[in-house]
Amino acid sequence: MKDQGRSTRKRTGGRLKHASNKKRHQLGREPAETTLGETRVQYIDSRGTEKKVRALATNVAQVADGGEVSEAEIENVVDNPSNVNYARRNIITKGAVIETSAGRARVTSRPGQTGQVNAVLLE
Repeated sequence: MKDQGRSTRKRTGGRLKHASNKKRHQLGREPAETTLGETRVQYIDSRGTEKKVRALATNVAQVADGGEVSEAEIENVVDNPSNVNYARRNIITKGAVIETSAGRARVTSRPGQTGQVNAVLLE
């Protein structure tokens, strides 16, 4: 999705006249689709003075086990419920189950928005 604006047609099928031009805050971007590999990030301007860090590829994850957090190497994407093809293509999104050096873990962060992979160990 690129525009995220209103539809150009009414419920009845008639055309809608634009009330205003497209604004910068309505802009959407292509998904990051963070892959498994050497760490690559991209910095994107966001609203205000903030910047978004987009992880294009990563091979490390912050894995939480109870109260302890440790850094672990990501070995493989086991399952990804957001898209059946993402596990085959080793794409990491929130909710994906990854195989790490610490064991299997579920991703709790959004790597395309935060630039890092946080995960919780599965028992």
